[in-house]
Amino acid sequence: MNFHTSVLLDECIKGLNIRQDGIYVDGTFGGGGHTTAIAPFANRVIAIDKDVQALERGTTAPNVTLVHGDFCQIADILQDLEIVKIDGVLLDLGISSHQIDTAARGFSYMKQAKLDMRMDTSREQTAYDVINGYTLHELTKIFKIYGEEPFARPIAKAIEKERTKSPIETTTQLAHIVTEITPKKFGLVSVKRVFQAVRIEVNNELNILETTVNTATEHLNTGGRMCIITFHSLEDRIIKHAYNRLQNPCTCPRDFPHCVCGKKPQIKIITKRPILPTAKEIEANSRAKSAKLRIAEKI
Repeated sequence: MNFHTSVLLDECIKGLNIRQDGIYVDGTFGGGGHTTAIAPFANRVIAIDKDVQALERGTTAPNVTLVHGDFCQIADILQDLEIVKIDGVLLDLGISSHQIDTAARGFSYMKQAKLDMRMDTSREQTAYDVINGYTLHELTKIFKIYGEEPFARPIAKAIEKERTKSPIETTTQLAHIVTEITPKKFGLVSVKRVFQAVRIEVNNELNILETTVNTATEHLNTGGRMCIITFHSLEDRIIKHAYNRLQNPCTCPRDFPHCVCGKKPQIKIITKRPILPTAKEIEANSRAKSAKLRIAEKI
C-alpha cells in the first residue's frame, strides 16, 4: 500500500539520467514512490530508510535492496554490500505522508499524540525529551535556527513555565502553548515552525547533509547524477552551498593569477536554479508546494 505521493517524480527520473546497467541509491525510501519508478530502468536500486515501518511496506522488486539505516551512512552501507561505485543518488528530504498521517508518530500538531517525532523509532531521544529536558537557551536556539521563528524566546519561556507545573506530553499541548504566546494573526505558522524545529533536532536532519553530499559524490561514477529535494530554506541553503563548494573548491585568494591549491571541481551543477513543482502537481498534492530539486553530475 502506498501512503505517499512522491514529489517531483518525473523530474527526478529525468534528472538521474538512469542507465540500464547502473546502480542507484534512494537514500530516503519513504513511501517507495521514487524507488519504484527508478527500478524498471536500472540494474539495481539500494533503498535506505531509518524508518522501519517504511521498509516493512517496501517493494518486493528483485533488483531492489532495502536497508535500514541513515543516508549519512551511505559509505558503510555500500561497503557492506560490496559496492564500490554507483551511478546516481536521490534524496527526498521531506517527511513522508505516512509519518504525518500516523497520529501516534507525533509529527502532526493537528492530531493528539505523545511527543515523539522519531523517524527511526530505535533512537532514544524523542520530542518529549527535547521539550521537557532542554534548557531555555537550547530551546530558543533550535526554534530560532531550525524553525526561523521570530518568537523563539517567548515560546521557549512559555514552555519552561508550563513544564514546571507538569511535563508537556502531547502534540496538542505543545501546539496550544505556542498559539497562546504568539500573535493571533500568525495563525498556525509559529506552530508549524516549532514542530519543524523539534523534528529537525530529534532526527539530526541538518547536521548530516553536507557530509552526505560529499560522501555520495565520492562514490559516484563519472557522469553519475545526484538529485536532492528540499522542503525548507535551511535544507536548500545547505545543499546549494555544498554543490557550489564541490563545483568550485579552489581556496586560493581571489587576487591570485591562477590556482595553486590544486583542488579540482568534482561536480557540475545541472540546475542553475532549482526545479519547482508545477501548479498541477501542487493542486494534486499540496505538500509539494515548498519542494525544490537540485541536480548535480560527477565529473
